[in-house]
Amino acid sequence: MAYWFLLPAAVSIILFYVLPVILTFVFSFTSMASDTGIYGNHYVYSKNAIRALEKSTLNRDIFKKIIERKYVFDSESLKIISQSKIEKKTQTEIEETLPGTVYSTEKALFEALDKLKNKPRSFRDKKIISRATIRSLNGEEFIEISEMRVAFEKLQIEVGEEDFDLITEVTNTSWHWTTKNYGEVFSNPDSWRIFKNTGLYVTLTLGLFNVGCALIIALLTFYMSLGQSKFFRSLWLIPRISPSVLYVLLWRDLMDHSGFISYVMGYFGVAPTNWMGEFPWVTIIVINGFVGASMGMIIFSSAMQAIPKSLLYAASVDGAYMWQQIRRIILPQIRWPILFIASYQTLSLLTSFEYIQLSTDGGPARDTEVWALHAFHTALSNYWGNLRYGFGATLSVVLVVIGIIASITYLKLFKFQVLLQEPPIEN
Repeated sequence: MAYWFLLPAAVSIILFYVLPVILTFVFSFTSMASDTGIYGNHYVYSKNAIRALEKSTLNRDIFKKIIERKYVFDSESLKIISQSKIEKKTQTEIEETLPGTVYSTEKALFEALDKLKNKPRSFRDKKIISRATIRSLNGEEFIEISEMRVAFEKLQIEVGEEDFDLITEVTNTSWHWTTKNYGEVFSNPDSWRIFKNTGLYVTLTLGLFNVGCALIIALLTFYMSLGQSKFFRSLWLIPRISPSVLYVLLWRDLMDHSGFISYVMGYFGVAPTNWMGEFPWVTIIVINGFVGASMGMIIFSSAMQAIPKSLLYAASVDGAYMWQQIRRIILPQIRWPILFIASYQTLSLLTSFEYIQLSTDGGPARDTEVWALHAFHTALSNYWGNLRYGFGATLSVVLVVIGIIASITYLKLFKFQVLLQEPPIEN
């Protein structure tokens, strides 16, 4: 019966953690993108496809027929013309005199229209007729191969099976299964640059703030009176409890060329500067570090409060100074919390990017682009609009692997097996 209480938690873990990871891994082997969609086949005679067909082994005569334009007065075009706003007299004469005629150029079509008794009254009417009669594969889209075959028949293009297979392969913009995404990750020079950015960002933010600064604050407040320690800890919680957007906007205002930092530096003869633009790395590390330090401070302070006071009193009686107490008693006693904060904050820094996105958005020129933000830009939001869902999923999978490696490294570094052993005094 007790296991039923675990069911909601198990369902939540499966739905919101296990399943997304599995789906991300599956999608990483696809070429899904904004131009392919996520559904079935899609065949487009785009400019890129036309260029690819021109360079391929496709029969030259077939290629010429694919790119050429014809203006045909068939039942379909006549129906469109009859439903347009062209004068009825002109529509009637076209239906009586032009059915079945074919023109190779728009100029020839316009010349034929000018010879009519009730010729179109304006250039706009001529363009309406032109658009109704034009027949070409250039720019066309087909959802089914059968639709493409019908179009070939209408244009009287005879294609063998081998050439037709080549055409469908080149024009097929639908997604397909592939392993090339992983090859592109490791062959793309930008990947290594962004990987270095990520390593630098995680190492400096973790070492200087999330663990280093947090540990220093916890130690300093540990030796303060209760009222003083509560006050200083409360101050360090302000960045974490502040809304992300407001917090970053505050920093942007402080670091603007007309902001508070430029105002203060002006007294030292320093010209007003956009400090965020001049020092983007310092910016993102400090912005993230002030938030991350608060969590470590809380965990470390709680762990220090749990250390038996008798140990510290005994050390003081034996003549141990504050630094000796920290080194010999406090730090060994809080190895578990240090392991937790180091591993948790590493994974958090690897996967979170909101403060970077709000402050520099990876700029300037992608100098502060980290791996998680790179995956987001690739799959969901970038300036050019060519979203690549499959490749973005691949980047996310690589990030998961890096996180697993980092976690295992921490377990080895902190001697996890030793931490699990029962103290000798209890044996």
